[in-house]
Amino acid sequence: MFKKILVANRGEIALRIQRACSELGIKAVMVYSEADRDAKYVKLAQEAVCIGPAPSSLSYLNMPAIISAAEVTDAEAIHPGYGFLSENANFAERVEQSGFQFIGPTPDNIRTMGDKVSAKQAMIKAGVPCVPGSEGELSDDAATNKRIARAIGYPVIIKAAGGGGGRGMRVVHTEAALINAIQMTKAEAGAAFNNPAVYMEKFLQNPRHIEIQILADKHKNAVYLGERDCSMQRRHQKVIEESPAPGIPRKLIEKIGERCAAACKKIGYRGAGTFEFLYENGEFYFIEMNTRVQVEHPVTEFTTGIDIVKTQIMVAAGEKLPFTQRQIEMRGHAIECRINAEDAWKFTPSPGRITMWHPPGGPGVRVDSHAYTNYFVPPNYDSMIGKIIVYGDTREQAMARMRTALNETVIEGIQTNIPLHRELMVDAKFMSGGTNIHYLEEWLAAHKR
Repeated sequence: MFKKILVANRGEIALRIQRACSELGIKAVMVYSEADRDAKYVKLAQEAVCIGPAPSSLSYLNMPAIISAAEVTDAEAIHPGYGFLSENANFAERVEQSGFQFIGPTPDNIRTMGDKVSAKQAMIKAGVPCVPGSEGELSDDAATNKRIARAIGYPVIIKAAGGGGGRGMRVVHTEAALINAIQMTKAEAGAAFNNPAVYMEKFLQNPRHIEIQILADKHKNAVYLGERDCSMQRRHQKVIEESPAPGIPRKLIEKIGERCAAACKKIGYRGAGTFEFLYENGEFYFIEMNTRVQVEHPVTEFTTGIDIVKTQIMVAAGEKLPFTQRQIEMRGHAIECRINAEDAWKFTPSPGRITMWHPPGGPGVRVDSHAYTNYFVPPNYDSMIGKIIVYGDTREQAMARMRTALNETVIEGIQTNIPLHRELMVDAKFMSGGTNIHYLEEWLAAHKR
């Protein structure tokens, strides 16, 4: 086991990894930008290193600074968290070339799964169902592209091979609009991701977003930890997540979970990962794999009793998974609400000083946050300041606990999206379960403030 790990991230996930290290008896080195000097995990750190000024390009995306921090503190491994450099194959490579263990998949795995065309091809070979679409990236031949679209059937969606976070996508409803849409998406993809390659898929009208959590070790063992429903989204960004997914038969989940675990063995995957699917009319369609820990991992930790971050660290150190698929048992229901420093209805960021921070408590309530009273939320990063996660024996109990937790939470000095969460927790359709990925945006359009 490692004696010292450098945590190359910020915010609530930095604190989450710090806690996991503490439980394992590992020293955690925390890095921070000048804007994060007063963050909770920096104050709690045994060792902390400033890696640059506030802009992430000069700090959390600064590979030489992070690797230098690992060298001067004698760390043995680097945990990238999520976002920033967590899915950057070049960073993973540089970490390992510098003599440190990257707590995540191999650089080759990251490259394969980071390019959506190669990821889809790998999944087809592994027997994981995919959305009907082009076999690879689209060429510049208009006639060929029109023929592919006709075979798929309109509407289709053009996607950037190197895209992510809901960017680099364009829905096309008619053949007349197809060629222009492909050209525009290619130009956007080249500018945003330095990769102009695009591909085409069938556009599913009302799918749900379901993901399968997996864990794999270096000894060809892989397991799946059930599923999460992440369909409550705004602009492709998740707002509420839950596990298990309401209304999907367990046999279907088990079937797709087994295929995901088998795919991990086939590609030699290691660490934590998430297979993301669109689910419609009883069918799963693979869309992408995230090769890192997810924001929403706590709902799976609640329903399985497995610490995903600690397991990540253990398998990176070369240990075998401490459980088999048969030993994994899902119980109860968990829900997570992402708490953002933003106007609840206009979604404008609301950085600033928190003058009062009173998190909720009680049975089955967990709060993951780096914030506290008098903490200054910097304007330089993502607006998420924490997550409220609840567990109940049933979905109804979990929702009741979430309503109580949201009502108990007091955050003053800045605006947050808690008022939005409070309303969604009493929305009849969400309460009945099974809403699709368009539901929240339609709900917001109907509830304009």
